[in-house]
Order: sequence, then C-alpha cells, then structure tokens
Amino acid sequence: MNRRNFIGNLALGGGLLGVSPFGSSAYAVPVTKRKVLVGTDSLSADLVVAGGGLGGCAAAFAALRNGLTVILTEETDWVGGQITQQGVPPDEHQWIETHGAPQLYRDFRTAVREYYKKFYPLTADAKAQEFLNPGNGSVSRLCHEPRVALAVLHDMMAPYLSNRQLVLLLEHKAVGAEVNDKKVKALHVKSLRFEKIYALEAPYFVDATELGDLLPMTGTAYVTGAESKAQTNELHAADTADPTNNQAFTMCFAMDYVPGEDHVIPKPREYDFWRNHTPPLSPPWSGKILELNYSNPRDLKPKALGFHPEGLPTGDSLNLWLYRRLIHKANFVEGHYPGDITIVNWPQNDYMLGNIVDVDDETFHHHVERGKQLSLSLLYWLQTEAPRPDGGQGWPGLRLRGDVMGTEDGLAKYPYVREARRIKALFTVLEEHVGAENRKMVMTGDGPVKAPDFYDSVGVGYYHIDLHPSSGGDNYIDFGSLPFQIPLGSLIPQETENLLPANKNIGTTHITNGCYRLHPVEWSIGEAVGMLGAYCLETGQRPIAVRENREKLVDFQRFIRSQGIETHWP
Repeated sequence: MNRRNFIGNLALGGGLLGVSPFGSSAYAVPVTKRKVLVGTDSLSADLVVAGGGLGGCAAAFAALRNGLTVILTEETDWVGGQITQQGVPPDEHQWIETHGAPQLYRDFRTAVREYYKKFYPLTADAKAQEFLNPGNGSVSRLCHEPRVALAVLHDMMAPYLSNRQLVLLLEHKAVGAEVNDKKVKALHVKSLRFEKIYALEAPYFVDATELGDLLPMTGTAYVTGAESKAQTNELHAADTADPTNNQAFTMCFAMDYVPGEDHVIPKPREYDFWRNHTPPLSPPWSGKILELNYSNPRDLKPKALGFHPEGLPTGDSLNLWLYRRLIHKANFVEGHYPGDITIVNWPQNDYMLGNIVDVDDETFHHHVERGKQLSLSLLYWLQTEAPRPDGGQGWPGLRLRGDVMGTEDGLAKYPYVREARRIKALFTVLEEHVGAENRKMVMTGDGPVKAPDFYDSVGVGYYHIDLHPSSGGDNYIDFGSLPFQIPLGSLIPQETENLLPANKNIGTTHITNGCYRLHPVEWSIGEAVGMLGAYCLETGQRPIAVRENREKLVDFQRFIRSQGIETHWP
C-alpha cells in the first residue's frame, strides 16, 4: 500500500473515514456481511466497544475503516474520555508532531487546529501557525477546549452513524455479561436515561471503560493496585502489595478571569475540612492541600507554586494559570475574550482519601462527591484567600465555566482516572522494560540504554513514569522512562478469548501504568485492538493464535503498518 495515498484518503478536511482508503491492498479487510441487527431488546454487530474514551473511539475507527459494524457505548453524554468529559488537554511526548503515534491520532490533532482556524476569530499570526496551540498551555503543544475535541470526534463518526455501520449508545452503562466457555456471548448495557437494558452481541468485545468495568463482569482475570517487589522485581515497586492502593483521581474544572467582577461561588459545605487538610502521605506532603506549594515529584521536597490569572510572571515558580490554559486570549482578536480560560488539574485537587477502582457504586459516588467538594473548595480558596502579589487575598473575578465542561455544577462530567483494573495478560510490561534506571540494571553490554524491541510490537509511545499520590498514602513516584513499544501480548487476556482491553486496563503494573496511561498511548492501544478484531474476523484466527504464529503475527504487523500505525521508534 502507498502510505501517502492512504493518509491522503484520511485527510480530515475531505471527510475523514468517509471513503475506503484501501483499494486493492493485500492487507485490506473486505466489508463484512454482518449488519447491525436490531431486536426488541438486543443489538448485534461485528464489534462491541464499551467506553467512548480515546481508546474506545480509536478501536471503533480502526474497525469501521476495515468494514466492520460497531456498537460503541458511553456512560456519559460525551465521547472522548480524558480529553473531553474529564477535561484534560493531551499529555504527549516532545516528538508528537512528526512521529511516535498513529497517523490517525495526528490527523485528529490537525483537525482540532483546523477547527479553530475555520470557526474562531484568531489573529493573523495565530492562524498562520502550523502548530497552533490555542491555549499556549505549558503542559501540551495542543491545549484546547473539550468541546472542540468532541466536535472533531463527532465529525469523524458522522459517515458511519449515517449509514448505520456505527451505532453510538450515549448514556449507556455496562451492567452485566453472558459468558460461556471463556467466551463473551453478550454484554448487557443499561440506558441511564430510560432504564432499559439491551443485550449487545458480537464475535469480539472491547473493554475501553475508564475503570475496566467489563473484567469482573466477564470473569476475566485481573489485578488492581500496587504489586510488591517480590511479585514484579521492579525497582520502584512497593515492599508490600496492596490491591486497593491506586493513584489519586481528579475532578477537573474550567475557569476564566474577568477583572473587576465578582464571581465568588457559595462556600462549599466541606470547605473548612479541605482548608485545614494535610494529605496523609509518606514521605510527607509539603503542607496543607490548599496552598501554593506541593511535593516536587522528582525529589519530594517542598516546592513553591505561583498563581496569577492574568498570566503575569510569578518569579521562579510555575504559574499554575498557564499550566493547562485552554484559551490564550492573545491568540484571538482583541475583545473576543475578556480573559484566558484554564483547566484546573493541579496537585491541589488530586483526591487521595479513597479508592474508586474495583469498588461498589455507593463507594464510587461517595468519593467522587468528595472529590468535587475538594475542587470547589480549591476554587473558593482561589477566589477568597489565595495570596496576591499586591499583598491582598483572593481573586473574585475567577469564574467557574461549567459551559466549557458541559455541566451544570461546573465540574467535569467524569473523574480524571489515572489507574484502573488491569488484565492478567499473556505478557506484562515491567519497569525493567521501560524504566530508564531499572532497564540499565538488567541490560548487558555497553550499548545505549533503550527499551527492548518487542517482537510482537503493535504501537509505540513515550512519557515519563508519573504516578500521582495514591489512596494508599504514597507520595509521587516519578522518574525517567524510555521510548517504548506496545506489545501485543499485553493486550490479550490469559483466558477470555474474545475480550480485548483498550484503555488503562492492559497488561501493565502499577508502576508501568504510569507511562502507558496518556492520551496518544491510549489511542494507539485502541487502534491496534480495533484492527486485531478486524484481522481475526477476516482470518478466522483467535487473538492468541495471531501472537503465537509468527507468520500470522508478521502479517498482522504489516497490516497495521499499512494503515499508519508505527510499531518501532526511528
């Protein structure tokens, strides 16, 4: 296949995925005969994807462009996961503009920029930037509004929704499954609006939920929390395993700043608690949670932070306003925005007092509600008590922007989840594979320290290993990693034959999840999984057989590379 012709057919401006890009390629999978069949209480398709985050969307797009029919479910009313409903601009590596992610992910990013250039009143200078960063946030080369990502994803889905190749079930939550002889026969999903339950049937199922919800429902073996050194021999693993010890989640929110106006919210009911709260961590946190300091992730020493909502310098300290800024008003014609818009996903609103992984609904909602109280308390503190450079306290012009998040309470639709249930996979990625220091300890010879070349690689990614403070009382665990590959073995459960993971639920450990959980890696995982489903349906091979049969594996790797997926770093 001519890769440039393939990419050209995927050009977002020309109706992404609306035209088959394959022609007569040897690796093209022909359109299947199976249609989305609708029964009184059931639907069936080639592939059922539970969870509409980036991994779920990518799995659906990969299957759709290969002629499969797909049912995609999503618990909220927004697809996009961490980049939309959770309000987190993309965390990416420094090479993202040219390589290190699937072509489709980079096309998505291009479409986000084109959306701003087409519909927003950008300045001439901003519009001329090839790599426009609408918010000029320091955390990402593409800090942008959740709604723009949502609009682009909807555009990508539109041709398939129109011809019924894709059925999108928003506000539907998985509640159960039918399993027979280690094969999932049906997934039961409940409409959160109308209470109706549907049985979704397919040859293959994808668990792209944020917490790995399908694993216990289907009897798929999984692990949670932190492994011990005795279990994994990882340099930074805990001395004692704790399945309940997971990274903090965060209830993100958006705010802007309108000088001279008063937008102070009512005092949150838990404000007094959070105002006086010191996180119970070891090593200790730097002070109270609602202060402009935190534990430096690399050495855990106290580190000062700055805050100025007009973007002015804050000395040697990071100005948190700039960290995840979504809209920089200087990029737009004068007067269009009264102030910048930023996302608050900071150390000060990481919720550490409870675990939401592998718990019942009551426990989940209890901690999420307290997480919301923490975030609202942080906003109220910024509005009323945060120190100002002029010696005063509080910035009353800070305005909660629920419209940016698509919610009435002003907070994200769903918690920003950093850790989930993880399958017991055919292969588990360990720190010795991706951690720079641990890798150096196990390598032989004098060559450069690099991650291993996995013979079954189906994608690549990079991010440092970044574990936020945990529900078990760990402070940051943050250290260098290496550009890595995504081994196919980490995407295949040990026993369940037709269920594949496509989020933070792959075969990693508590430690290595810290670099496999970011936006482009999740997309890469999803796209590989969607193509694996297509390949298995076409060839009649089971996922485990594709990995075990070297001839089939090489053929599958050719197949995914022909569609813009990188399997090795240059």
